Amino acid sequence: MEKEQFEHGLNENRRKFLSKVSLGLGSIALGSLLIPDLFKGKSGEDALMEALPHFAPKAKRVIYLFQNGAPSQLETFDYKPLLNQQIGQELPDSIRAGQRLTGMTAGQSSFPLVGSFFKFNQYGESRAWISEAFPHTAKVVDDICIIKSMHTEAINHDPALTFFQTGAQVGNRPSMGAWLSYGLGSENSNLPSFCVLLSRGKGNGQGVYSKLWTNGFLDSVHQGVQFSASEDPVLYLKDPKGMNREDRRRMLDKLAELNNMNYETFGDPEIQAKVQQYEMAFRMQTAVPEVTDIKSEPDSIIKLYGPDCLIPGTYAANCLLARKLSENGVRFVQLYHQGWDAHDNLPNQMVGQAKDVDQASAALITDLKQRGLLDETLVIWGGEFGRTNYCQGKIQVDNYGRDHHPRAFSIWMAGGGVKSGMVYGETDEFGYNIVENPVHVHDFQATILHLMGIDHERLTYKHLGRRYRLTDVHGKVVKDILV
Repeated sequence: MEKEQFEHGLNENRRKFLSKVSLGLGSIALGSLLIPDLFKGKSGEDALMEALPHFAPKAKRVIYLFQNGAPSQLETFDYKPLLNQQIGQELPDSIRAGQRLTGMTAGQSSFPLVGSFFKFNQYGESRAWISEAFPHTAKVVDDICIIKSMHTEAINHDPALTFFQTGAQVGNRPSMGAWLSYGLGSENSNLPSFCVLLSRGKGNGQGVYSKLWTNGFLDSVHQGVQFSASEDPVLYLKDPKGMNREDRRRMLDKLAELNNMNYETFGDPEIQAKVQQYEMAFRMQTAVPEVTDIKSEPDSIIKLYGPDCLIPGTYAANCLLARKLSENGVRFVQLYHQGWDAHDNLPNQMVGQAKDVDQASAALITDLKQRGLLDETLVIWGGEFGRTNYCQGKIQVDNYGRDHHPRAFSIWMAGGGVKSGMVYGETDEFGYNIVENPVHVHDFQATILHLMGIDHERLTYKHLGRRYRLTDVHGKVVKDILV
């Protein structure tokens, strides 16, 4: 009886809604955006998803500061004085133990150890070791959790980067931001739930591609929206000359009519997704210019992030923009900063890259904290793998390179339910193998979803007869780092 009453009430609400619609099918399409479940019952995949979030979330939003190209853990957060003491000596076979090498160093006749060019010191109550290249990060060390025991199977950039973002080394899988958009949606109907920001450093670059923020087999409304470094952060939002907002509204209503006629004929869900995207773009016309107005920030904030934050497309500008987007309800903001691929001349490249990102990354933590937003915003900093403890090519103390190293590397996380002032995991004295608390990429992904109130085993989507998830068939939540 209760079920019948509930269904009767739901149907009555639908009838009331439809009876008040006066603007044709275009408005009905808009209504379906505002009330996504209005025209469908909960069954199948919808029934699986209706319990989201599965439990009380620690974080509401994610800002992921991805350092594309793989920064060396040995020059950032994993202090190994033994490498400086044994510069030029051969990496012991017992340490490498026949592990896989890239094609760039597999042909080397020797593997001479090389220590860090940079000095390390301990900071904060946590007494964490931080490289002198990151003085601003050292100031917020008690607000972050450094994980020194990350590892992955991928040994080359593209598969490793794709693995971090999508849970698979091959393409056509939904990215992490798309999964969160699918599961949780946006807190602000006038902005996308998933935004992407790109910047380019001074070091050797590795490309980033749209497959890293793809929706994969999810509806295209979940794809990341890329912001540009131009005066128009999102292209084609402005009305063309001769068209005002009322004209655009009428045009979209008529376009929605045509698209819904197509949907009734062909039944392709991407037609509905297209209508949703048009409506989102219409709402973004007002929201985006206001959110992306960096010049409206007070001088104290500009000083905090540094003068580069006034230059569109820089890492500093993107960090500040990420705070503004997150503050306004964007669920997942993904930054990619290129230039970390230091196979040679690592000390000089590290100086430039660290100068680009150190102040702004720390400023983001400080800014969120002073606004009372850090506790509900998860911030992540790190790359796709680490760097070898031996030199690639000819060894020079002040001019050396390091090859890819997937077996052990460092990242840091902050806010959003993660313990602060903590160092988790440990590598051996050579910085080559993990000896304590290993964290796999799938564990990392499972932990992020957990912090967002999602059981990673239950966030699924059926595609080609199989249920997929971000963590595939792996992943354990790293509970030790959670508040």
